[in-house]
Amino acid sequence: MSDLRELYQEVILDHNKQPRNFHGIDPHDHEADGYNPLCGDQIHLELRLDDEGRIEDIGFQGQGCAISTASASIMTETLKGHTVEEARALFDRFHHLVTDDHAEPDPSLGKLGVLAGVRDYPMRVKCATLAWHTLQAALDEKGEITTE
Repeated sequence: MSDLRELYQEVILDHNKQPRNFHGIDPHDHEADGYNPLCGDQIHLELRLDDEGRIEDIGFQGQGCAISTASASIMTETLKGHTVEEARALFDRFHHLVTDDHAEPDPSLGKLGVLAGVRDYPMRVKCATLAWHTLQAALDEKGEITTE
């Protein structure tokens, strides 16, 4: 179990130090800002959908803790090519994983599974889910979201 935890920590640190898709999207058709006042995490998310409603490109910018940045990085990698409906379903499964103490590992989440450990630290759940809530705000054209 210790080796697995170390691997998870390495993945989180890698995505924090070298976040994937850390850039704006030009042009984009959806955007939102997310803020976690408890930790100070801030994210600006932009995405572009193709004609079939698939996420053609997605990127983020901002600043945050290692969990927040890694979560946004892994999320953007995971979502490219998925439909909006698939993205929403993935959010539901991810949210369940990080909030339910009895949630079993979900192989369909791929790298997102490395963030399951945040459920042991309730204050960190908001860090891990900020990018996802910001995604929902962007898709629902709400403009901004806060975790409070």
